Amino acid sequence: MSSEPCFDIAHLGHVELFTDKPQESLDFFVEIFGLTESGREGDSVYLRAWDDYEFHTLKLTAAKTTGVGHIGYRASSEAALLRRVAAIEAMGCGIGWSEGDLGHGRAYRFRDPDEHVFEIYFETKKYVAPEKERPALKNQAQRNHGRGCAVRRLDHLNLLAQDVAAIREFMPKALGSRVTEQIVLDSGEVGGCWFTVNNKSYDIAYTRDHTPARGRFHHVTYAVDQREHILEAADLFLENGVFIETGPHKHAVQQTFFLYVYEPAGNRVEIANAGARLILDPDWQTVTWTEEERKKGQAWGLKTIESFHTHGTPPAGK
Repeated sequence: MSSEPCFDIAHLGHVELFTDKPQESLDFFVEIFGLTESGREGDSVYLRAWDDYEFHTLKLTAAKTTGVGHIGYRASSEAALLRRVAAIEAMGCGIGWSEGDLGHGRAYRFRDPDEHVFEIYFETKKYVAPEKERPALKNQAQRNHGRGCAVRRLDHLNLLAQDVAAIREFMPKALGSRVTEQIVLDSGEVGGCWFTVNNKSYDIAYTRDHTPARGRFHHVTYAVDQREHILEAADLFLENGVFIETGPHKHAVQQTFFLYVYEPAGNRVEIANAGARLILDPDWQTVTWTEEERKKGQAWGLKTIESFHTHGTPPAGK
């Protein structure tokens, strides 16, 4: 499976997470994970990693539940935004325009086949560091403050879906995404699918939800420069009583070196190093992994634990 790159969408912009333990979650993301607070509005706190150029990449919203509120993508231009809106409206999945948010201008919202909410915007507020956070190099938005894990940037997220094959058809039409890798089970069912809107190996993944629920969240990932940083993060999580679910190991799919933890409200968070993998080939052919290959587990490290396939937020039935 391949298609001509579209590039109407520049990159994954931000993820909104719901938390029913807002102060505990905020403390985790700032003091332990190492994000910077850039603003507050209503029940939401806006956060970013030190090399994210936008005002925020994580919107943490106090709620009665957990899981994902919405996912934001930035368009490549105003014209590109309007092209995507026209395509989405023709698909019949649009929600409509909003006036924007604390970190960006007007945005168009829509739903995927599993009821996750997305938005696309172009006008954005770029982060301006206060004096104490100004970097020595002016081609960087903020200094590396060294606080907690000091993650560098938002990398990707993973959502759960009832029908991943439907998502595989949807994302290229809606966002112009390319499918870089996928898992196809012996039954023919698509077990997982990885997408990119640019030359990163992926910015979003979907995997099969093993419950009847819809619109659930699997994890959000921030990147660091070196594998050693992930080993240091493991010690930091241990010292601060953060639940480590699995890792550090190396994925076979996409080759990411990873560590998964739960933040205090139960949302899964990944710290990862993707290495230097880029999709530069304009006619990249989708890599398909079989059920037998996936049963082997990770590229190396321990086998995938059961909770990785069953834990999502909000918990099923809530």
